[in-house]
Amino acid sequence: MPADFDRLPDRRDFPGEKWGRYAGRDVLPLWVADMDFPAPPPVLEALAARISHGVFGYTHPWPSLVDAVVQSIARNHDWMVTPEWLVWLPGVVSGLNLACRAVGTEGDAVFTATPIYPPFLAAPGNSGRRLAQAPLTLADGRWLWDRAATEAAIVPGVRLFMLCNPHNPVGRVFDEDELRWIAGLAARHDLIICSDEIHCGLVLDPDKRHRPIATLDADTARRTITLIAPSKTWNIPALYCAIAIIPDAALRASFRRAMRGIVPDINVLGFVAAEAAYRDGEPWRRALIDYLRGNRDRVSAAVAAMPGLSMVAPEATYLAWIDCRAAGLEDPAAFFETAGVGLSDGRAFSQPGFVRLNFGCARATLDEALARMARALDTR
Repeated sequence: MPADFDRLPDRRDFPGEKWGRYAGRDVLPLWVADMDFPAPPPVLEALAARISHGVFGYTHPWPSLVDAVVQSIARNHDWMVTPEWLVWLPGVVSGLNLACRAVGTEGDAVFTATPIYPPFLAAPGNSGRRLAQAPLTLADGRWLWDRAATEAAIVPGVRLFMLCNPHNPVGRVFDEDELRWIAGLAARHDLIICSDEIHCGLVLDPDKRHRPIATLDADTARRTITLIAPSKTWNIPALYCAIAIIPDAALRASFRRAMRGIVPDINVLGFVAAEAAYRDGEPWRRALIDYLRGNRDRVSAAVAAMPGLSMVAPEATYLAWIDCRAAGLEDPAAFFETAGVGLSDGRAFSQPGFVRLNFGCARATLDEALARMARALDTR
């Protein structure tokens, strides 16, 4: 049966989730990065079968799970990883924090470019590292690296380069020239790269393809920690299963040492869902991409018609990064929440004046949210 992304379960009665944030209020939640769609049928069937067994003992990754991951990466990204490179984690955020702990020592610095997913900004300080940063730049309708500013930010003491590709929140799929420039920068300054590639399965533009930075060459692979998870692509974030791919044995050992005593084993249902998603979730993913592409185009057209708002259509993810600075809004996120639309505040991403809109929802919900935003701007 074809996926029906317009008919969704009601999420309002589940406390602590995306819709629960606005319980009792007429606010449409387009904020946190999970989608409103049920998980793919193969995932639900695999979970039901495991639950029916009735026993949930301690477990570790099993051969068919590992094979599903390895084959999916090879099929979608032309990257042949070996099982020993895989380090299993409860989430990519854990991986970001572990990378900071595993590279360098307290007092060293970690670089990232802004705007950026908020855990990138917090992770260095969690392990006694300093944050070094430079802004991405918006030029000719495209978010780009400010190469001079980035070079200037890589001062002595920077040991780790934290990359997000595809990028959250601006939605870029960085091209080979950009990736080779980053890899060259890392080589010249002897940096480790931690690359969050959690959105690698959500490339929307047909002419774009995600390339893991670790696939550029052997030296880049040696210095890279790649973080992936099935959580965003197949909408199973709360099952908590992610993977760090670390080809270099010494770096992998350092990463594992940083895990000792503080990182729990993976939920068995997370393992089950990951195997089903990577092995059998491709048809659903392709249908999802088509639907999200249509939603993205709706958001782009609607925002272009709103006074004072603008955006660059994301090449990947289900997230729109909307510039509200010309609208004269003191607090854009609060303004739209009052109008009945819950969005993520750009200040948390180190870019005030922006909001992030999650269009991973039914079109009826999206259209109503966009209409509320337009009315609020027209009637203020």
